[in-house]
Amino acid sequence: MTTGGYGMYAAGGFAVLNGRRAARGRIFMAERALNQQLDWPCARLRKHGDYQRVYKSGRKQSSASMSYFFRLRAQDELVPHYAGSRVGLTAGRVLGKAVERNRIKRRMREAARVNLGLLPPFADVVLHPRRVVSEMDFGKLEREVAKIFSTISVQAKAAQLREAGARA
Repeated sequence: MTTGGYGMYAAGGFAVLNGRRAARGRIFMAERALNQQLDWPCARLRKHGDYQRVYKSGRKQSSASMSYFFRLRAQDELVPHYAGSRVGLTAGRVLGKAVERNRIKRRMREAARVNLGLLPPFADVVLHPRRVVSEMDFGKLEREVAKIFSTISVQAKAAQLREAGARA
């Protein structure tokens, strides 16, 4: 994060400002999005079973350069230490050799990390990029991921309203 011409980022519990390290516990993060970005390691789908649950309960949706699945977790399914949204990425061999797949995954991870605040809480999302992602301008990729996440947010709100209407 760059603020007012000064480079600031968090590293291992320390605030680093222009290359100088502040005392532990003196990190002041005003933006909610920045806090969610710092939770990025917890905001990733890691287990095979989590991916399978998303595939089974979600339906395949697509955008210009990727397809995606999502599902909303129930209260009893929440991971004890993290109750926010989680994102998973897949990159099959059809996308190219390992170097190309890794580059695509790095770009997708960064775009998802930046836009994580747009997802509703308790949502699990799996993104399947297409080959065009490797040549796509990063700004365009970031906007597309933001659009997907906001679409998921709208669909999740509609599902919650339907569920609340069914209970009443």
